[in-house]
Formats: sequence, C-alpha cells, structure tokens
Amino acid sequence: MAHPKHKISKARRDKRRTHYKAKKPTISYDQTTGEAHLRHRAHWYEGNLYYKGQIIISKDEA
Repeated sequence: MAHPKHKISKARRDKRRTHYKAKKPTISYDQTTGEAHLRHRAHWYEGNLYYKGQIIISKDEA
C-alpha cells in the first residue's frame, strides 16, 4: 500500500477540493455600449469586438 512521503497540510488539501463550489459567474456592463458580458472577457456588439470599453476588432477589419 502506498504511503505519502510528506504530510500534506489541511490548507493545501482543502484548496484542491474547493473547485466544485464555484459560484455563478459575475456579470459586468461595458462602459461604452452598456452591453452585459462576463468579466475579463471580450464580447461582440454590433459586429465589433470590445474589451474594457475599447474596440479590439471592428467589422471593417473582419
């Protein structure tokens, strides 16, 4: 039977086990367009890709 060489602390063990408790994603609103989107994600609005209120890709480039 396998035995651990070193003790794993309770904090380290519990950090590994927390992923199933993830909360629902946070919704933010873009300052420029007012569009709802997931935080830290780019989003499409009227053919343009926005991130932090700035156009990353416009429909002219695509």
